[in-house]
Amino acid sequence: MGTFFKDCEHPESRWSKCPHEYKIRYRSAAGKQVEESGFGTQDKAIARLTEVYNQKKAAPHSQSKADRIQKYGRMRFEEYVEEWKAGRRHLAASSRRHLDSLLEHHLYPALGSRRMNSFDHKVVDGFIRTMERNGAGLATQSNAFDKLRAVLLDAHRLGLFSDNPMDGVKPPQYDPARAVIPSLEQLRAIRTAGDDAFKLVIDLMSGCGLRNGEAYAVNLNNIVADDVYRITEQVVLSTRTYGPLKHRKAGEYRDVPLPARIRDTIQWYAEKYGTVDGYLLRQETDPRKPYPHWGMDNQWRRIRASGKVDIPEGMVLYGNRHFYASNCLSHGIPITDVAEWMGHKSVDVTFKIYRHLLPGSIGKAAQVLNMALAA
Repeated sequence: MGTFFKDCEHPESRWSKCPHEYKIRYRSAAGKQVEESGFGTQDKAIARLTEVYNQKKAAPHSQSKADRIQKYGRMRFEEYVEEWKAGRRHLAASSRRHLDSLLEHHLYPALGSRRMNSFDHKVVDGFIRTMERNGAGLATQSNAFDKLRAVLLDAHRLGLFSDNPMDGVKPPQYDPARAVIPSLEQLRAIRTAGDDAFKLVIDLMSGCGLRNGEAYAVNLNNIVADDVYRITEQVVLSTRTYGPLKHRKAGEYRDVPLPARIRDTIQWYAEKYGTVDGYLLRQETDPRKPYPHWGMDNQWRRIRASGKVDIPEGMVLYGNRHFYASNCLSHGIPITDVAEWMGHKSVDVTFKIYRHLLPGSIGKAAQVLNMALAA
């Protein structure tokens, strides 16, 4: 811990009675020898040595935080994110591809060279305004903002910022009008506008809420009850192989309601074309391989370009899945159930996209409550 002494002619046995002041000697946190003087009593000298010892004992934690701030604070945003990404081993291939796209086209061009210690709420607000000026869609703005928030909160936990740089920032709001949904009459025309595989996929998306890749992996063995379909995997766009569901680990699944008409479509297709290990859709030129995403995308583009089918302006193939959410919510099915069946990460995602489809309103609620009170 250090030593105390007197630099005088008196022996140690006489220090308590001689008039000279005590001195102390110790090594600093950097290893340098230090002397201090001016202590009138032995107790004061010992108290000072104890204080120095306690400071040195606490120094490793403080020093490690200071080292982190120095190391990561001077990093460029792009460097920090690449290190941050390495720890995201749980991401599915499709999620990683989506992250890389947001980084390449939005985050890195605007923020890639910025030092991490320069971020605050004004910088984040500026990034949102930049996306607005560049005409990025509100869904893209929301996704890019979510990724930036995840990175900056990670840095905040490391101690890079004394104040959370996200505090006070208003995030972009997803525009539900962009979720273009066909009417029932339009859906009926769409489902018969392509080949039989197209009809099967449209039915699975609009009737069971499957994502595109989940519909391509449809399997006869996944009908686990007359009215239940179990979604266990998807065809991953980036690898063109079967993989785990979005937001789920390998082996996890979700059960969804199976309307009788959709079950009939699945069984009709299986009887007409057969299956391979239960799979209905395979690559036409090589049945050993899963159904390719481009097969359905090309059909959708041709149908839209033909002008023979009434397709809402701005609708994409995914709009058939939006129809499923609309159909559920407009018939009073709880949004929590819809979120689970659609495989959303949280009900907040469902609410953000489909809030405008909820049939409830303050006026309607008042009427319902009044009827109950009057009964």
